[in-house]
Amino acid sequence: MTHQEIREKFLKFFEAREHKIVPSSSLLPTDPSVLFTTAGMQQFKPYYTGEADPMKDFGSVNTVSIQKSMRTSDIDEVGDESHLTFFEMLGNFSFGGYGKKEAINYAYEFITKELGLEVSYVTVFKGDRKTPQDVNSIIFWKEINSNLKIRKCGRLDNFWGPTGTEGPCGPTTEIYIKSSTGKDIEVWNLVFNEYYGEEEYNWWTGLKDNIFNWLRLTEGRGHGNLKLTKLNTLGIDTGMGLERLAMVIQKKNNIFETDLFTPLMEAMPGEDPKIKRIIADHLRASVHLIADGVEPSNKDQGYVLRRLLRRAVFHAINIASAEAMIPLDSKVPKGLDERTFSIIHAITKKAIETSFFEIAPKKDIIFSVIDREMGKFWDLLKSNSELHKVIKYWQTLNKKRISGGDVFKLFSTFGLPVDYIRDEARRSGLEIDADAFEAARKKHQEMSRAGAEKKFGGHGLLLDTGELKAGDEEELKKITRLHTATHLLNQALHNILGDDIKQAGSDITTERARFDFTFPRKLTPEEIKRIEEEVNQKIQEDLPVQVAEVPKEQATEGGARSFRPEKYPDIVKVYYIGTDKDWRKAYSKEFCGGPHVSHTAEIGRFKITKEEAISAGTRRIRATVS
Repeated sequence: MTHQEIREKFLKFFEAREHKIVPSSSLLPTDPSVLFTTAGMQQFKPYYTGEADPMKDFGSVNTVSIQKSMRTSDIDEVGDESHLTFFEMLGNFSFGGYGKKEAINYAYEFITKELGLEVSYVTVFKGDRKTPQDVNSIIFWKEINSNLKIRKCGRLDNFWGPTGTEGPCGPTTEIYIKSSTGKDIEVWNLVFNEYYGEEEYNWWTGLKDNIFNWLRLTEGRGHGNLKLTKLNTLGIDTGMGLERLAMVIQKKNNIFETDLFTPLMEAMPGEDPKIKRIIADHLRASVHLIADGVEPSNKDQGYVLRRLLRRAVFHAINIASAEAMIPLDSKVPKGLDERTFSIIHAITKKAIETSFFEIAPKKDIIFSVIDREMGKFWDLLKSNSELHKVIKYWQTLNKKRISGGDVFKLFSTFGLPVDYIRDEARRSGLEIDADAFEAARKKHQEMSRAGAEKKFGGHGLLLDTGELKAGDEEELKKITRLHTATHLLNQALHNILGDDIKQAGSDITTERARFDFTFPRKLTPEEIKRIEEEVNQKIQEDLPVQVAEVPKEQATEGGARSFRPEKYPDIVKVYYIGTDKDWRKAYSKEFCGGPHVSHTAEIGRFKITKEEAISAGTRRIRATVS
């Protein structure tokens, strides 16, 4: 069975059971608390909480999708037989249409009858001091097959936490199948969204959880600090990785031997399987990131894309050259760059051709972005200026080892792969402090996670200056202008499209503002023009931007708009734009935490650069100011 036949079987199976097929959403999520779409359920979060109506948007309370997904936590593990960054997630979802029993029955029927596989065992949540055991799932599995092995596991294994810092969550049951290697592997995870979880960053709660974990009274690691609120309606959210499922069905030893990857693997020379897997995975992921509008940069999604591309190019150089690496003191072998580009192009072409998702029309853009980034990286490798400076510095100190901090700077700032830094250091008689480098990288990751918690106003702005958007005063000024512009945009959208729209997210960088909102259709060119003109008119009027602190209930009654009002304290800041001293009569008024310009003329010229769909019933506007 080919991977395409698996996809078709999955969609048809659930379509025949009254599920609406919903296209994949973008890899760039509407939820600003996460970098990428990591699971099929992310585009459906509002339907689990009751914020959106599935019947209105899909004509059904049950859906099925094949979602392109991206996870970056295992980038450094790619190259073995199982880890990926980009993958496809098969999933069926229900927003009150059916419960655990039906979900379990569907999964078992599809696995055993449609695919002809045998279930080795299943796992269920055994419960802990916070959440009761999932007794019903045990009962339903026994009803299907009384001889089936059922293992009870703790929170780390069988409780799905929210995507981002909050969201629907609950106990899970997982299905394990025996692979051709004889190993039992998990292929399908059924999540029962019974709760809405919010992370509690409370030192006392954290201390108690750590004590309980240490005493082994509960396996509460992972989502241990969640505040759980029972949802009114049980939500079904399942996920099954296509790559892993194809490996089992096709009886392959690893995912890279499946027909999902063989065209990419066969497109490149070389014998080292690890290098070929890294290149195949990284280019496959890069192709989809670029197709969804990401460009290489030093921040956020762009940073991940740059790292993926440069690592792939670095390994392609290894394949293209008989040398292990380019020495600092020698010229680049003639023709090596052409051979490297040829390898990258061949694999990119296969990644586009074999994609299930509609990215072929964007192939020219994809090749253009990849070529441009390859050129930048190639120039960096040829000059070796930054790395050469670091090596010379440590040699003058008569040291034998480059510090972990310097290695991390070369890695994070200049995009040099660690393997490359290590090899070039050894050519000059030096080693790198690998342990200190890993410590620096982990510290950076922790700071990035902590920074995500400092977002304010619900607009995706960050107060930190590490991973976050504003690195200096100039960047902060640009962000402030863009941020205030989103307030004008929000009001203009309501004025022109009607008050049924709702903000669904926002994210601002130094380059652009991104504003998401609920709306059932594509905007017309005339509507986009009118929205843009209204925002610019208010900018030209040079309206004052003021703030009032009022009780939240009073702010709502006075017409102040808000994104997730439940996240605000009892006394809120209402930023209002207009000449009237009474905030209730202002042109624009919103709950917010700042920052803002003092007068709208400071914003500059507002320009909408793109309007697109990001999921069913949700649109996205990208805009700039100049």
